[in-house]
Amino acid sequence: MIQRFSSRQNLSGDFLRDRLQGAQSYDRIAGYFSSSLLEVAGEAIDSMTGKVRIVCNSDLLPEDIRAAADAETMGERLERNAQAAMRKEWTDRSDRIIGQADLSRYERLSELIASGKLEVRVLPNARFGLIHGKAGVITLADGSKTSFLGSVNESVSAWEKNYELLWEDESQEAVAWVQAEFNSLWEDPYAVKLADAVIKDIERLAHRKVVNLEEWRKNDDNAPAGAMVENPVYRKELGLWAHQKYFVDLAFKAHKSGKGARFVLADMVGLGKTVQLAVAAQLIALQDGLPVLVIAPKTLVNQWQQELWELLGIPSAVWDGRRWTDEAGGIHGSGLDEDRARDLKKCPRLFGIVSQSTLIFGAGDPQSPIGALLEPTYSCVIVDECHRARRKNLKRDGENQPAEPNNLMGFLLQLAPRTNSLLLATATPVQLYPIEAYDLLDILAQGNDHVLGDAWSFWRSMGQRKTILEIVMGLAPHTDDVDRQLEYVRNPLPCSFEDMDFQVIRRQLGMDDAMAVIPGKIFADLPRAVRQRMLRSPREFFDRHNPFIRHIVRRTRGFLEDTIDPATGETYLKAVRVKLFGEGEDESVLLEGSLLEAYQEAENFSALLAKRMKSAGFIKTLLLRRLGSSIEAGRKTVEKMLGDPDVFANQVEDDDFALDGEEEKKPSTLAERLIASEKEALSRVKYHLEVFHGDDPKLAKLKALLLGGVPEDSTPWMQYGCMVFSQYVDTARYMAEAIARSTDITTDVGLYAGGNNSGIYRSGNFQRCSKEELKQLVKSGALKILFGSDAASEGLNLQRLGTLINIDLPWNPTRLEQRKGRIQRIGQRRDTVYVYNMRYHGSVEDRVHKILSERLEQINDLFGQIPDVLEAVWINEAIGEKEEAKKLIDAVPLEHPFEMKYNRVESIDWESYSEVLNDLERVEMLRTPWYSKS
Repeated sequence: MIQRFSSRQNLSGDFLRDRLQGAQSYDRIAGYFSSSLLEVAGEAIDSMTGKVRIVCNSDLLPEDIRAAADAETMGERLERNAQAAMRKEWTDRSDRIIGQADLSRYERLSELIASGKLEVRVLPNARFGLIHGKAGVITLADGSKTSFLGSVNESVSAWEKNYELLWEDESQEAVAWVQAEFNSLWEDPYAVKLADAVIKDIERLAHRKVVNLEEWRKNDDNAPAGAMVENPVYRKELGLWAHQKYFVDLAFKAHKSGKGARFVLADMVGLGKTVQLAVAAQLIALQDGLPVLVIAPKTLVNQWQQELWELLGIPSAVWDGRRWTDEAGGIHGSGLDEDRARDLKKCPRLFGIVSQSTLIFGAGDPQSPIGALLEPTYSCVIVDECHRARRKNLKRDGENQPAEPNNLMGFLLQLAPRTNSLLLATATPVQLYPIEAYDLLDILAQGNDHVLGDAWSFWRSMGQRKTILEIVMGLAPHTDDVDRQLEYVRNPLPCSFEDMDFQVIRRQLGMDDAMAVIPGKIFADLPRAVRQRMLRSPREFFDRHNPFIRHIVRRTRGFLEDTIDPATGETYLKAVRVKLFGEGEDESVLLEGSLLEAYQEAENFSALLAKRMKSAGFIKTLLLRRLGSSIEAGRKTVEKMLGDPDVFANQVEDDDFALDGEEEKKPSTLAERLIASEKEALSRVKYHLEVFHGDDPKLAKLKALLLGGVPEDSTPWMQYGCMVFSQYVDTARYMAEAIARSTDITTDVGLYAGGNNSGIYRSGNFQRCSKEELKQLVKSGALKILFGSDAASEGLNLQRLGTLINIDLPWNPTRLEQRKGRIQRIGQRRDTVYVYNMRYHGSVEDRVHKILSERLEQINDLFGQIPDVLEAVWINEAIGEKEEAKKLIDAVPLEHPFEMKYNRVESIDWESYSEVLNDLERVEMLRTPWYSKS
């Protein structure tokens, strides 16, 4: 019998409740999964003898599920990708304030799932489109069956408030038809079970309690979880991985102990250092209520502000040299020269972000306002890419020489005593010599005896630094002298939370963690039991507890990808391998005819300039860098240099002048006008470039990769999703326009670049859009080809894309590693990402590549990424100083000069923590300006 129902006449929640009372089973085709699922059924489900099965929609994409279709572990990868995407979809939809009624609903849903009475599977929308057709089959208490279909979904709104239509049909034919439809969806190969993370979050929400800031500060057990679990990084992204939570927990414990968090975070590229630093700093700031200062490279300051706000909900302000700009674009300060020092102290947010360039170029300027940064007391200071703070007198066997700090290092040595906690970050804490690691600890130790002890400590002794480094690296035995061993441990004494032995020692001596050194009188009268515990294992102390190990935290990708987390039975991090193409000697791109002649004349021009100019190595090689990128970039460079070389020189970014550990001042002019021979050489370059009228030879290779892949895998790279990088906007724009015009490529092409250059090429036309829009299009899978300048190489997350093409090879090797890190990172869906490196045959890049090819992989393994100092190799090669280039390469040690031994992770459960910090109070605190805390 068919019965018809409508909300206008006779449809209400009683329809479902009446039929589910004592029912044997319920199979349901619904819409999206939400916490209100089965809200109407209520207690009727308790009376059922069987289970409820529901199949729902999901914003999962098919590629999330079949990303590893060719892998042996397809089932495991399918499950992992689907679970991650489903968790994100759930948190996106449940990101709201909930009331008491919601709590009871979550509790009910949690109980049903835990008992096994409710089972849910989800299908990606792209499989059949949105499930607008809603239907169900109920096996009643007496064993008979009924079916229904209509518009109504499983929620109070659908059953009680909306206008809905529903037809019920008890006939065997109708029941069989609806059951077949349900079964086809339920058993579809793309249907996946509800994610464990979603189930866990439902359970957490069932017991959710909001606490105020004062309550949160008093909670010693799970304070980080309470402040973080409902942050955007959890509700809109993928949360934090085990190694990230471990560092945050370590830093926060150290800060709260009274000793302060003083660490170098040296994780390899792509392991999420920025998030770890920001989360730790937020917790520290909420605990202290004092300012936070972030010092980052100029190219990263805006990225820092964006990620603080979007990932963590942290408001901040960026100093542009004259004024502060907050996260909403608000301007603070007059912008007048005479007011800069005053305005710099008046940051309108608790988090202030300042570029390293401001400090580097302000250090020697008596009119610079940077001294104002040395006045506040900070809860935390973060220094990103801290390896730029270096000694000028860096050389082999220079360990026992006092450091001659460069501008950045000198400023940090003054700043360190002004902050309770100090977090330094770099993937390469040691670029050439072990003393670099010591210098970073020396910065941490300023105003803090917990790092290297007090002024009389063995670890601070200038004459002992060579010995210290040799002992720490295992190159020399530690002393057998008992008193000396005790001295190593007591000054400074590790904190109680670092090891049970030190917890016992401190308790026996009555020392809390705020005390760094065992006082001399107590040390002289140490009880026998304490001495024995301190000397239980001297070698173990050096392996696990010496100051370098305690304060330099470094986790390698290999360790995280190969080590099993006992809590989950899976590796700490999903392995993402890199397959490199274009490295063979015969794979360089040929320059022939007029293009080859243009390049040779460009080398002649650089050589002439090098003979006359005694400094500014970057300026001497500008033309070669840009011509090595693309013919278009070279053409525009020549035109500008012949037109007004001074204007062109002023376009160079400050950060390009941090060479070999010291800053070259940015030139306001080329020092001297080009002389006749240089102009003549430059004119010949221009002539040969004008003779050539075809496409850049790199463009043909680019099209071949996008449309046909590589011989080992003929899948078009545009199908995998491809990021195409160049150092220069001129090159990126030229290549993007050419690809967009290609009749073989009909998809949209994105351009991600600095200034107002970002946009989309759509149907041959360029439409400007924001970088944020481009990121969202890539994230959703709607944009498969994205070109970017190096403005996009740092801090941009492109896990959705599976391939990367480097149109050029930047002379700063770190940038090449940063580019790769955009796709080889946490959240990448593919097991292996493809990278293709292009270079012109016979170019500077090609010649240096041959010199370095045998050592690049080894250097990368040793240092986590290629040291910045190797940029000088390109310069020396370009200006004909081949022997100097070889000396630089030979100076890189064959073995890692300082082995970091902090590959350690402990699983920490934040996701199930239900006592959350009041978010309004959190944001209110973080909006506090600096001057109100002075």
